[in-house]
Amino acid sequence: MASTIFRSFQTHPLLFHPTTLLRRKNVFLYCTLGSAQTQTATQEKVKPQVKVSHLTQNKTLENASKDYEAVIGIETHVQLSTLTKAFCSCPYNYGSQPNTSICPICMGLPGALPILNFKVIESAVKVGLALNCKLALNSKFDRKQYFYADLPKGYQISQFDVPIATGGYIDLDIPVEFGGGHRKFGITRVHMEEDAGKLIHSDDGSYAQESKSNFGFVDLNRAGVPLLEIVSEPDMRNGIEAAEYAAEIQRVVRYLGVSNGNMQEGSLRCDVNVSVRPIGQLQFGTKVEIKNLNSFSAVSRAIDYEISRQVLLHSQGQDKEIVQETRLWEEGAQKTVTMRKKEGLSDYRYFPEPDLPGVFLTQDYVHGIHKSLPELPEMKRRRYEKMGLSMQDILFLANDINVAEFFDTTITKGADAKLAANWIMSDIAAYMKNEELTINEVKLSPQELAELIASIKNGTISGKIGKQILFELLAKGGTVKGLIEEKDLVQIVDPVEIEKMVEKVLSENPKQLDQYRGGKTKLQGFFAGQIMKLSKGKANPGLLNKILLEKLNAKS
Repeated sequence: MASTIFRSFQTHPLLFHPTTLLRRKNVFLYCTLGSAQTQTATQEKVKPQVKVSHLTQNKTLENASKDYEAVIGIETHVQLSTLTKAFCSCPYNYGSQPNTSICPICMGLPGALPILNFKVIESAVKVGLALNCKLALNSKFDRKQYFYADLPKGYQISQFDVPIATGGYIDLDIPVEFGGGHRKFGITRVHMEEDAGKLIHSDDGSYAQESKSNFGFVDLNRAGVPLLEIVSEPDMRNGIEAAEYAAEIQRVVRYLGVSNGNMQEGSLRCDVNVSVRPIGQLQFGTKVEIKNLNSFSAVSRAIDYEISRQVLLHSQGQDKEIVQETRLWEEGAQKTVTMRKKEGLSDYRYFPEPDLPGVFLTQDYVHGIHKSLPELPEMKRRRYEKMGLSMQDILFLANDINVAEFFDTTITKGADAKLAANWIMSDIAAYMKNEELTINEVKLSPQELAELIASIKNGTISGKIGKQILFELLAKGGTVKGLIEEKDLVQIVDPVEIEKMVEKVLSENPKQLDQYRGGKTKLQGFFAGQIMKLSKGKANPGLLNKILLEKLNAKS
């Protein structure tokens, strides 16, 4: 029976046999929608809004915000880059055709039993160690029960009371443009779980139940994909801190190689919890969860909006209007809106997963993974700091592990750290942005960048010629020495040869020479440009300017 149903499902990737109806908010799993008249328990009555002028509201908010502080925590879901899903052998490829990577286990068919992918445990241990957590040598999986159309089993395999990692922290640096400074945020727990499927929305971006077509679909390709949920302590106080925390989590998982951390693809998803309370009050305010955050900028803006909304309600004596709920961030409107009332732990009816054994780790296994960890972003930033680099340089280089590795390799080849950072952050970064390439896709190698820096430093070529060579290497590859020889770019450092060029330019521009000697000293730049043009950019700039000044100021 199961195989028959499965074949039917494969034949119609988006629309399953219309016998089993799983309904929530008028969305049917695998079948057409019925009447859209019925209201569900989660749909709420629209509450009247307080009408105040923008001027009054802004003034009230500005005054009130001084008396309140925000308390922010983040739940980050990291999709792991394993070859197969968490509990079956199905692969997962983002963007593949709906329901083409599924099996009876993904679909939650009766009798299908999960088999744990041990790479999930390895990734969880890596992340736990990287976040300075205490690992549970004995942990287990649990069933988290809730009903939604994209959850075919009717429960999610997760971890409840014994997560694999707890009690950690993460260090990060706030960019200078946002005030700078070092921050340390606590990590409550890291636990393993599986992802749900995905509801297919209509073309206009609305939910399926609002679509005029009256069809709703579910793609189960993502069902069963392994996730790590990282729960922070409520240590953040504004949108910038929260966004930087999320960005640091992304850096960590990318450095570890456990996830690509791509927010646009849903590989890293952040649900933020926001509450406000009077300054000095120890008790937390009513917590509101915000979803649908697809960028770090959206995280920051959504939090700042929600803080303002809650502070305004407090200031107007309407704090009872703040209820524990889940809200959606609407990017177009730049505001949060009610999605549903927030479930409590008792609603999920957790109990131990009977189809999976416990997870038991040995000290040797943990020690082996610990030894294999790469240099993490925080360690890299502190090492760069000891090199004398500015915080702006440090944050740019350490942000991308591939850029950091390119920089590290360049300086191991003998390049000065500051000069290498300048080249990477300016001309190389600009080229990558214009060509939409990553550092691994350009033709320039760290060895050749180090050679280029050395050639400019020892006077073989000028900085101007160096830039020409750089762009040639970025686009076509090759070697610095080869290009210098091929294009005859060796810098002219012979004083006699440069002196002849200076005299030639001065003799050809007598009017400008008289003007210079008459007080228009800015014409020195004109003469230097003409000499550099005559030398095809090869004259040593320092030597050129020295000889030029001597000739310009010589008595006629």
